[in-house]
Amino acid sequence: MSPEPPAAAGEVFGPALDRAETYARLLATDGTVRGLIGPREVPRLWDRHLLNSAVIAELVPRNARVVDVGSGAGLPGIPLALVRPDVSVTLLEPLGRRYTFLVECLDALELRNVTAVRGRVEEGHIRRQLGDADVVTARAVAPLDKLAGWCLPLLRSAGTLLALKGATAGAELAEAREALTALGAVDATVTECGPLDPPTTVVVVTRGTVPPAARGGRR
Repeated sequence: MSPEPPAAAGEVFGPALDRAETYARLLATDGTVRGLIGPREVPRLWDRHLLNSAVIAELVPRNARVVDVGSGAGLPGIPLALVRPDVSVTLLEPLGRRYTFLVECLDALELRNVTAVRGRVEEGHIRRQLGDADVVTARAVAPLDKLAGWCLPLLRSAGTLLALKGATAGAELAEAREALTALGAVDATVTECGPLDPPTTVVVVTRGTVPPAARGGRR
């Protein structure tokens, strides 16, 4: 059984709150049975997972094309898509059981602005299929330098990687800054967002100009 949504859920999800509650139930039941969410996470589904993910909507431009790398149980991609119907979101997940869960969630939630794709971000055909994204999101996927190496090639020029991190985000960014520059990042900052306590911490990495010969995405 999923916990009741806190007061902040209405503020964050607005008219999408009912579908967010449905998603919470799916995570608490099927998601737990299939090992996508640990049983100890169920009591804190809203604060630690749904709300923590949804508030990054304030960092995403209107009508953006978003790729959620290593989506797992759909975090942060599904909460983002619920609160921002103007964006199109691709959930990228390599593992079959997780991919199946994502497809079932999209059907149950009737999310028309979301697509699930099974594959690994480092695969060439995935980069060709999903490249030129406006925003790439990732949550608990990999250290920042490795994550940027996977994700920056998916971005258009001046596109942004939103890496959801914890309290050590600043130290991780300082350690990875040289590697980020070598990978083509022109800016990287730590920001906090959302009416939560604590707020969601995000490392925002901006990709520089992409030479035409290096573009592997849409034309």
